[in-house]
Amino acid sequence: MHGDLVGLIGPNGAGKTTAFNLLTGVLKPSSGTIRVADIDLTGRPPHVLARHGIARTFQNIRLFNDLSVLENVMCGGHMRYGAPLLATLLQIPSFWRSEQIIADRSTEIVELTELSALIHRRAGDLSYGDQRRLEIARALATEPVALLLDEPAAGLNASETRILIDLIRKINEELKIGVLVVEHDVHMVMGLCRRVQVLNRGKLVAEGTPNEVQSDAAVIEAYLGTRRKGAVHA
Repeated sequence: MHGDLVGLIGPNGAGKTTAFNLLTGVLKPSSGTIRVADIDLTGRPPHVLARHGIARTFQNIRLFNDLSVLENVMCGGHMRYGAPLLATLLQIPSFWRSEQIIADRSTEIVELTELSALIHRRAGDLSYGDQRRLEIARALATEPVALLLDEPAAGLNASETRILIDLIRKINEELKIGVLVVEHDVHMVMGLCRRVQVLNRGKLVAEGTPNEVQSDAAVIEAYLGTRRKGAVHA
């Protein structure tokens, strides 16, 4: 999915969360392979996949509420630019250089995600929509090649959802990061993603452009329980 913008949809119980957890190393697959840049990472733990460029967010926001916006983003940056343990314990010059690099790069990401006005605000005091964007910002600090978003629009109002859609497009188009969106909001996925995959009962039943997927008989059956003609409804 290098550079692609893909939506993964399906009715409740289709296996979306399971697929997501397999791709991020939370679960080990019983068959198949997971490859990043031609490197087989099947069955490897989440931190190894993260090192190879797989970043994710969670359906239930998991921020460090007592840290500031900047400090939360810096937590992601330590994976790439953090000083070795001994340098950190002794706080030698290389440690401080590393911290400055992380702070500078994190500040750029805060600006990209339009959180600059809140950069020193405690994460737990942010609005729900801003917390969603902060979680994405922290994931971006790991410098991923692929960003996996687990129901990023859950709990957002219409205005917050529009801001989120614009941010996802910016990440994909300007940063050239592949994005996989797992989402219940079918209309959002159809309007955002260039390619859509549909799961039902653990199987991939359709894949294509939004227009192709909406008119696919297997997709209509998965959502409506019948092979009636017409578009998929959320």
